Amino acid sequence: MNSMLTIDETARLIESGASLSIAGNEAALDALPQGEWIGGTTAYAMLAEGGTALGNDHVFVTTLSSLGDVRLTTIAVDGLASITGDAPENGFTVIIIPAGSEIHAKYAVDATQSPDAFVKPTVGWISGTSSDRAGTASAKVYDGRIQQKYEDRAVVAQVTLPAHKLANIEILNIFEPDGGDILTFPEISFEVHHCNVNGERTDLASYLKWRGAADGHLPLIGDFSGAKLNVSIQRCDGDKQGVQLYAPVYPGVDYCLAKPVENYTSAFLEKASSLTTQSDWSCNCILNFNFGSLEGRSIGGHAGPVTFGEIAYQLLNQTLVLLTVVDIS
Repeated sequence: MNSMLTIDETARLIESGASLSIAGNEAALDALPQGEWIGGTTAYAMLAEGGTALGNDHVFVTTLSSLGDVRLTTIAVDGLASITGDAPENGFTVIIIPAGSEIHAKYAVDATQSPDAFVKPTVGWISGTSSDRAGTASAKVYDGRIQQKYEDRAVVAQVTLPAHKLANIEILNIFEPDGGDILTFPEISFEVHHCNVNGERTDLASYLKWRGAADGHLPLIGDFSGAKLNVSIQRCDGDKQGVQLYAPVYPGVDYCLAKPVENYTSAFLEKASSLTTQSDWSCNCILNFNFGSLEGRSIGGHAGPVTFGEIAYQLLNQTLVLLTVVDIS
């Protein structure tokens, strides 16, 4: 089940013993009873009928125990290797990480270092807060087993599937590189002041403003040995704050701006229509939600939290991630 429920409906589901992944604002998650659930803060969700805001009275719920046997845990920054190390041989892992935390930065850098990083399916999302609470509230994740919330840990659900089932991950990305200027960066960072553009030291905020990309519609795209990964722009203030990113940039990687998209909404909805008709879990980037005007718009019936970074084996930006459990018997 992937749906928006009231606090009372969710409480009854928790009390039934179901293992759940829950998204909602902090007040709503605080109101839930102890039980087998993990959660994260967000102000929005995609429903089958379209995107919507989540108020204090509703949360978005995915029932994981309907898919397989579920084990829940929390992980500190020094325990990230256990995400794949302890993952089931046949199943998948869901991880929720608070935005802006040390473990967010660590996961972005280290997620692909495990030998099982691309063998055992891992999905998840970065929790955050609504724009009107920026600077006054921090992203949280929840371990419902002990009714504890964290700003500095990840919460994890490891789902073991029946032998005749298999987890399949799909990623929607409407962007491709523009093939123009090459940007390189001197260090790993979520905050950038200067970079090299075609070999010349350049103020990144000024460059993005000159290219008409300071509003965050267009991500940077890095070439990771042929894999093209978005790095989305959170803020482009310039001056002392520089450019804030939703994922870090890396030295030794060539980046360029994404090719402009004529109509964000049409491009997103057209590509979404080609995806799996039914997913068992999904998440969608806050930038797709905002720039694609997805409030009230269905994306092929896929439902899940609206996020501040997506996870499909590694940290992604400005994507839609789907996980589907398929029958292989």
